[in-house]
Parts: sequence; C-alpha cells; structure tokens
Amino acid sequence: MRSPVTATQSSATTSLADRFHAVRDQTEALASVLSPEDQVVQSMPDVSPTKWHRAHTTWFFETFLLLPHGHQPVEESYGYLFNSYYEAVGERHPRPDRGLVSRPSVADVADYRCRVDESMHALIESDRGSDPAIVALIELGLHHEQQHQELLLMDIKHVLSHNRFSPAYDPRPGRPPEVARELGWVDHPGGVVDIGHGGEGFHFDNEAPRHRALVQPHRLADRLVTNAEWLEFMADGGYRNPALWLSAGWHTATAEGWNAPLYWCGSNDGWSVHTLTGVHPVDPGEPVVHISYFEADAFARWAGARLPTEFEWEAHAASAPVEGNLLPSGALHPRCAGDAGSRQMFGDVWEWTVSAYAPYPRFRTAAGAVGEYNGKFMIDQQVLRGGSCVTPGGHVRATYRNFFPTGSRWLFGGVRLADDGGAR
Repeated sequence: MRSPVTATQSSATTSLADRFHAVRDQTEALASVLSPEDQVVQSMPDVSPTKWHRAHTTWFFETFLLLPHGHQPVEESYGYLFNSYYEAVGERHPRPDRGLVSRPSVADVADYRCRVDESMHALIESDRGSDPAIVALIELGLHHEQQHQELLLMDIKHVLSHNRFSPAYDPRPGRPPEVARELGWVDHPGGVVDIGHGGEGFHFDNEAPRHRALVQPHRLADRLVTNAEWLEFMADGGYRNPALWLSAGWHTATAEGWNAPLYWCGSNDGWSVHTLTGVHPVDPGEPVVHISYFEADAFARWAGARLPTEFEWEAHAASAPVEGNLLPSGALHPRCAGDAGSRQMFGDVWEWTVSAYAPYPRFRTAAGAVGEYNGKFMIDQQVLRGGSCVTPGGHVRATYRNFFPTGSRWLFGGVRLADDGGAR
C-alpha cells in the first residue's frame, strides 16, 4: 500500500496554481487508502465522514471564489449538504446527521472535486487570478483545506476504532519501545512580550492583531508528558481522585467512565493503543495523546505543576524552528523526544493551555460570510498550541491558535507542564 502522505509544496517557492493543486492532491492522497464504505461512516456527532471533508473543502472554493465570478454550481443541493456553519450563506444539513448522506456517492464527490478544480485553475490563470483579494481568499481556502486534512485523519481514526477488529488506516509494524530523557525545565524571566502575528505571510484572523502581553516569571518543561508518566498518574488513582479535577471535569470523567486516554485498552498483558498504523503496546517513551483539557489539567495538578498560558507558550516558541513530527514525517503518531535539543514545541501533539479562546485586543471579524470562520467560536473553548503528528507541513507557526471544547479527546491533544518555581 502506498503512503497516504505526499510532499506539499511551499507557498514561498511555488506558484499559486502549483500550491493549489498540491494541497488538493494531498487531500485525495489521504483519502485514497480508504474504501467507499470507510468514507461514509460518522462515529459520533463531532466526527465527519471522509466524503464530507472532501466535498466541504470543495464547496468552500466553489461558494466563495467561483460563484461570485459567474460559475454555475455543479449541483444545487451541494450548497445545503456541504455547508458547515456559514449562516450567511444559507441553510445547511445538521452536523450530527452527515453520516446519513449516502448520496452523492464517493464517486460523485470525486467528480465534484475535479470539476471545481478545473474552474479554479482557470480562475487562477486568468487576469483576475492576480487580484490580491482573490489570492488572499484562495490562501484562506488552502489553509482551510489543510485543517480538514488533519480533521480527516482524526475522524477516520475514531471511525476505525469502532470496528470490532480495529483496522489500521496505514498498517505497519510497531516501533521498538523507547525511554524518554529526564524532564527538564526552561526558565523565562517574565515581562512584556509581543504576541500574535505581525509580519508577512498567511495567518488566520484569530492570530491578530499583534499586541503586547505581560507574562510572569515561569518555566516550561523541555519536553511533552509521556505515557510512562501518565501510567504513574493512573496507578496513583488519578482518575479516581476528585481533588485533582475541576468540577466539570470530574462530572464528565465519571459520566463517561474515563480511566485512561482515548484509544487505550487494558488487559492482563498491559495497555495497548489503537493508532492510525494499527494496535500496538503503549510505548512508555511516547508523548501521551488523546486526552481532554480536563485530564491535562488534572495531571498537571497531580504533578505539582500547571498548564502554560498560551502567551507563555508563544514566548518560548517564538524563537524555535518550526520543525518536528508533523504530517510530512509520515509517522502518523507521536514520537519519543530525541536528544536534549528537541523540545517538541512543534508537532507530535497539540498542547492544551490554560487560556480560554478569546479575541485579542482590537480583534475584528472580517466582513461577509468568511467572518464566521473563527470569531463566533470564541466562547467555551480552550486554546491549544504547537501542531500534531497529523498537522500538514507549512500549516503551523508560533502564533497559530487551535481551539477545542474542554471535554474533547479525539483530537491529537497532549500536555506540556509549566510552573512558577524557576524564577522565584
């Protein structure tokens, strides 16, 4: 079986047309290892079928770039079926029922993608293709599609985990277990720091405007929390001790029966985990993944530490190279921290922060329907930073703000500890 991961070209070195086709081809490569039956399943309300991701990202280009320039819709019903949450565009199919949309077929969606791609190519190559407003909207669409590439992998992992035989998305042998280096700390003196995107290059609206924030003296762990450390938390009754948990977290954990991270399965032989590459024994050296904000917060309290603020995280990441175990590595799973030079700031797992997802000072939503992209979700969510092992290359940066509700576990979420002890 060929690898579903392809090399996505950098926008800095390729034309817009080449970049458009590279991103669109990556989505198709990720879906190509799945059967039509795989692509229509919805295993919970937050999961979308692979077929829907492929169609929705196509609908985005058709709706926001082609229809305003005289393009006729490929199929009128697609505007209802594949709109996600854009109220200004019109009515949409309910999110929890996306798995009920058996038609259009997977083949019909493939045809839809091809027809829209042809029209988009013509638009990009036309005189209008150099219009800064159109170029900016195409870039937004490409980064939107990269977000859905990660969601596609998150969602199909959840879908396949519900199969009694836990089939792998990309089967391969397990890796030999590893031992992570001893956890260390990186001090920060505190002070006023610059936060948010302020330079050239693409960014989402929620990363701006750039502004100053005050951080207190603190220190940040020099690697992610590992499975070995999480097993200690479990053995010490971490899931049974209400004193460690926020009230809402304890209610959720007990109601859901949590006793380990999502996808872990215990037996007399120890713990195993369902991954995109198959079911393997839990590797003690790997970063723990698929935990909620509630679990991350409880673990930090158990460890005598806390979660970082997003401003603390960005202050440390601003000078770090944007490299790590991201989707182009092909691992599709977190990896053990290497030598002391690898702080795992980017890739492996999205890192929960204690910061609520809120607008930056002077934030304004964009005009029109695209203004619904981020701003209206700035309530009841927590910020995560750093990217994961299924985040596409060239998609993440130090200012990137991901966000999910506190009880979410199917995303590739993990933990980095912080505390105030290093600079007292």
